Amino acid sequence: MELIVFDLDGTLLDAEGSLSTYTRETLAALSREGVAYTVATGRTLHAARHLLEPHGFALPQVYKNGVMIWDPRDDAYSHQNHLTLAEVEHVLSAVLAQEVTPFVFTLEPGNHHAIYHPPLQNDTEARLARAFVDRREVQVFPASRLPADAEITNISALGPGSAIDRIATLVAGEPHLVAYSGTAWEGDGWRWIDIHHTDASKGGAVDLLRDQLGIERVVCFGDSDNDLSMFATADESYAPDNADEEVKAAATAVIGRHDEDGIARFLRERFNIAGR
Repeated sequence: MELIVFDLDGTLLDAEGSLSTYTRETLAALSREGVAYTVATGRTLHAARHLLEPHGFALPQVYKNGVMIWDPRDDAYSHQNHLTLAEVEHVLSAVLAQEVTPFVFTLEPGNHHAIYHPPLQNDTEARLARAFVDRREVQVFPASRLPADAEITNISALGPGSAIDRIATLVAGEPHLVAYSGTAWEGDGWRWIDIHHTDASKGGAVDLLRDQLGIERVVCFGDSDNDLSMFATADESYAPDNADEEVKAAATAVIGRHDEDGIARFLRERFNIAGR
């Protein structure tokens, strides 16, 4: 059995963060052909669920860069990696020292997700907080309301490139933390960073799926540094032309851009479903 694994943002999704009509039709064709596929994304379940549910994503799905695996067949998480209290304190200290606001992602009883943050420091952070609510179907609260029993899955931040680089350097000194960062859609030199436990990675999660589902070959698609662990374990890996240079260098091949249906066009050719 061969499994196709998609990153979402910058890869399967278009520039508006949606599945284009052409990509949706391609996924339907893959389903008809019996091709198995799933996602490994930095998003939360609730940030992706509305995109995926109508389009045949029936197999276990990797969220928050491997922090958790969601199995839609059981409507439950089958695998989770959370931050310890000491790790949370270290990350918060590193972020706040750069005068950047940390966004703390939680998993709470009943599989409820939420985001907590201290006072926002600028209009860009305020827009991000609103975007979490508008686009990701998750509630956002002040840090004072963080429940004592909440499991913290990851901590993210958005800020000037220099500040994000310093945060990454500070976090690198903690042996059980890993940080991914990239250029933010907000522009003007802004970058994002996402920090979680080292036991969580897309590659590790894909290996779990390989064993769980009896997969013989994995073919993956991704565009950012958080996809490199998945590239390392896959039998084939493809980067859209908009991907980071490091990701392109690690890929089996570079294909069309995400905003030009590059992944869908590649798959139609590979599985001989062009024009259907």
